[in-house]
Amino acid sequence: MNNITKILPLIFLGLSSLDANAVLPTQIDGQNLPSLAPMLEHSMPAVVNISTSTNVRVQDNPMLNDPVFRYFFGIPNQPRQQQKNSLGSGVIIDKNEGYVLTNNHVIDKADKITVTLSDGRQLNAKLIGSDPDADVAVIQIPADNLTALPIADSNQLKVGDFVVAIGNPFGLGQTVTSGIISALGRSGLGIEGYEDFIQTDASINPGNSGGALVNLRGEFIGMNTAILAPSGGNVGIGFAIPSNMALTIKESLVQHGEVRRGMLGVTTQDLTAELVKAFNLQSQHGAAVSRVDVGSPAEKAGIEPGDIIVAVNGQEIKSGSSQIRTLIGLMQIGDTATIEILRGGERKTVQATIGKPKRPEIAGDKIHPTLKGAVLSATTKDQVEGILIEKVDNRSYAWKTGLRPGDIIISANRYRVRAIDELQQVANPRAPLLINLQRGGEAFFVVLQ
Repeated sequence: MNNITKILPLIFLGLSSLDANAVLPTQIDGQNLPSLAPMLEHSMPAVVNISTSTNVRVQDNPMLNDPVFRYFFGIPNQPRQQQKNSLGSGVIIDKNEGYVLTNNHVIDKADKITVTLSDGRQLNAKLIGSDPDADVAVIQIPADNLTALPIADSNQLKVGDFVVAIGNPFGLGQTVTSGIISALGRSGLGIEGYEDFIQTDASINPGNSGGALVNLRGEFIGMNTAILAPSGGNVGIGFAIPSNMALTIKESLVQHGEVRRGMLGVTTQDLTAELVKAFNLQSQHGAAVSRVDVGSPAEKAGIEPGDIIVAVNGQEIKSGSSQIRTLIGLMQIGDTATIEILRGGERKTVQATIGKPKRPEIAGDKIHPTLKGAVLSATTKDQVEGILIEKVDNRSYAWKTGLRPGDIIISANRYRVRAIDELQQVANPRAPLLINLQRGGEAFFVVLQ
C-alpha cells in the first residue's frame, strides 16, 4: 500500500499538467492506434477468479496428538478446526459443459471451491479430477451463459511471439499483463513432475496461477503456473503449461477422473560432453538409455542399453531425460509410442506400446473397513517411505475423517509401515485403526473407527 501511495502523487501531477481541453489522439496519420482492448473484450470473460476454503486440523498442545494421553486424561478426540483460504485463477475451456481448467495447487485439498465470473456471478464448483504431477485440475460450474477461450496449437509457438497473461494476482481481481515468449520446452526445473513449460516475461504473480496465457488473437496457448522469484516478486521469468499438454490431461481427467499414466520401462541419462564423445555423436540432443526393464514395453520394442533416444512421437529430444519422461507421461496405457534411436551411428525407428505401471494398488477396504473409498499403494514420496493414499472418494467415511489424496501413512497402530503387507499385518478389521499421516511438512494422527 505504501508503494501505491508514493506513486499516486506522480500520476496526479502528470494529469494536472495536461491542458483541460486536450484530447488524446485516437489515430496517427489516419491509422488507429494499436490496442489489445478489442481482443481482451472477448477473452477476459473466459478467465475466472477462484477462491477456496479448507478446514485444517489445529491442536494447541502437541501432547494432544498422542491418543494414549487423550485417553488417560479423558480428552475427547475432537481437534479444533481452522479455515484456510486461498486465491487463484481458472480458464473456461468448455462453455457447454462448464469445464474450467486450473492448477492443482490452486484447489488442492479444498473443501469448497468458489468461482467468480467477470460479470460478478459467484458459483460453487465441483472437482472433476486433478493431476498433481503435472499441476493440472479440472473443475465444473453450471453451464449458463458462459464464454470459453478458443484453443491454439501450442506446438506452433515461436520464441518472440507476443503473449498476454490474464489472471487474479494477489487477489486484486482480473488483471492483464503482456510480454513475449522468452523460451519454449523448459524442463528440469523441479517445479512439477512433468515439465514442458512456456517461459514468458509477461508479469505473473501469486494468484495468477491457473490463469490464461493467450496470443494476440485471444487464443489459449498456455496456463500460467509458476514464477522464478528470488526476491518473492515478479522478475520477468514466468512459466505456463502449454495448451496441448493441459488439454491432453484435461481429456483424461474428464473421462476417468485421473490421469492413467503408463510406462515405457527405460532409465535414461542426459548426454554430457564426455558421453557425446564416447558414443561418437554429432549432437548433444537426446538421452542415453542406461537400463531397460525386463519384460517392459521398451524391451519388447527392441530398445537396448546404450541406445540414444533422439525423438519421441516426432518431437526431437532437446532437453534430455526430463523431456522423454514428459512425452511418455502424457500418453495413456495402450497408446503406441514411436521412438527414434541412434545405435552405432545408425538411426532406427521402433514402436512401443505403453504398459501399465508395476506399482501395485489396493482398495482400502481390503485392509480395513474404515478405509473404504480409498486406494492405496506403497511408495517413496518426498523421501518418505510409506503407504500413499492415491485416491479418496469424497463421499466416503475416510474423506470425512480427513484423509486426502497424496497423504502418506507412515505408521499404523504404532507400527512403522513401508509396504502394503506390513499395513495388512498390523490392521485389525474388528478394531479401530490408528494411523500417522504425513502431509507435506506436517504429520498428525487420525483414528478410524
